[in-house]
Amino acid sequence: MTRCGWARKEISVGYHDEEWGVPQHDDRVLFEFLVLEGAQAGLSWDTILAKREKYRKAFAGFDARRVAKFTERDVERLMQDEGIVRNRLKITSTITNAQAFLRVQKEFGTFDRYIWQFTGGKPKINQRKSLKEIPASTPESDAMSKDLKKRGFRFVGTTICYAFMQATGMVNDHETGCFRYKPLAKSGDAK
Repeated sequence: MTRCGWARKEISVGYHDEEWGVPQHDDRVLFEFLVLEGAQAGLSWDTILAKREKYRKAFAGFDARRVAKFTERDVERLMQDEGIVRNRLKITSTITNAQAFLRVQKEFGTFDRYIWQFTGGKPKINQRKSLKEIPASTPESDAMSKDLKKRGFRFVGTTICYAFMQATGMVNDHETGCFRYKPLAKSGDAK
């Protein structure tokens, strides 16, 4: 079975085969990926995948309403949690982002409705033959990053936003030879 070049380790193979690039519309799942992509900044994705269950526990199952109410006491507790990345800026940004996430939900009805506007409401299907053809950012991720920052989100640079778009299926960046490319390409228009 042919997979994208980055899916080599057992943990990344499972994630690649079952989740990466699958269009997500559940606000809780979208919040989870926003948190995890921000946590990944400067680290490998495999490191974050290995800590994913600990993140779920530490951040109340990625319930944005609960995370938005975290206090300094929670920050101190999380700074002692060896199961997550113990970076104060990343931890506090998760709380700030939960608060901003709730404001977006209030304004748009759902975060899903807001975030998918950056791809016109449907997945953008790319035709990349290899990993080296995949950009770190795009005009869409630039626009997303700029708008998220304007709304008070942190750890949402354009590269993080593009990784979020890939993870949540807003773009299909599976290599064209990958067994996941064609099934996911049916969910959008090839560009």
